[in-house]
Amino acid sequence: MKPNILISGAAGSTGSIATQLLVERGFHVRALVRKEDERSEKLKALGAEVVVADILDFRAIQPVFEGIQRAYFCYPVAPGIVQATVDFAQAALDAKVEYIVNISQRTCREDAIANSAIQHWLAERVFDRCGVPVTHLRPTAFNEWLLYFRHKIRDGEYTVPFGPNGKFAPISARDQAEVIAALLADPAEHIGKTYPLLGPVELTPPQIADAVSKTLGKEVRYEQVSPEEWVQIVFGGDFAWGAEHLKGIVQQHARGDMAGTNDIVERITGHKPESVPEFVERNRAAFA
Repeated sequence: MKPNILISGAAGSTGSIATQLLVERGFHVRALVRKEDERSEKLKALGAEVVVADILDFRAIQPVFEGIQRAYFCYPVAPGIVQATVDFAQAALDAKVEYIVNISQRTCREDAIANSAIQHWLAERVFDRCGVPVTHLRPTAFNEWLLYFRHKIRDGEYTVPFGPNGKFAPISARDQAEVIAALLADPAEHIGKTYPLLGPVELTPPQIADAVSKTLGKEVRYEQVSPEEWVQIVFGGDFAWGAEHLKGIVQQHARGDMAGTNDIVERITGHKPESVPEFVERNRAAFA
């Protein structure tokens, strides 16, 4: 019998794809979502068991783990990750879950500038001490950022809060989801490890703009804006916590905390991760 797997954040960019991949491999997947909507209906159509619960409500989370052997923890860009981790870890321990995959972030470290990154580091330490075997994933900035402000790219602008000199290797949610699914399907050699999930090529923001330009065949200019301005562009309003999160991340980007690349995605999934040009080409219609 294959283990039952719980995917939190199942309506999100990594969780939805991981759910699909695991269902296709014959696993029973319980998809945890915050509300019923079009995205949760798609998960049901895939064959997942959809449950609605608030991950910050321990009483609501406890029964979600009934009959579950492996789980994926994903928390949105919002306050509360340490509390959510405590709830999730305790519920998993009570249910005798055998393995957890935790998605963290690239800038997660004890000396992080961003308070949100420190919160992720603390959440990792909670999982390390909870008594359930765990693997931590630390992805860098997603390629999906390009879709968040696609209307600006349509206008010829790559508008980000990052300065021109720092580097990172953007990674797609699809590649991350394939890693997540692979670990949950066969965790043995990954228990206790921390994997930075990085794309194939390090780029500065101007180089990313150039890659987008060449792929779309149109001029796309790099422009740096403040975290507050970027939040306005993406969310259409104020998001103080998100702006504060970005301020620290921007500084860590500048000091090199997001730099580097590796072959982890290829070793786990069997193929190289998607590049920026490949991502843009795959989503060309969104930028038309």
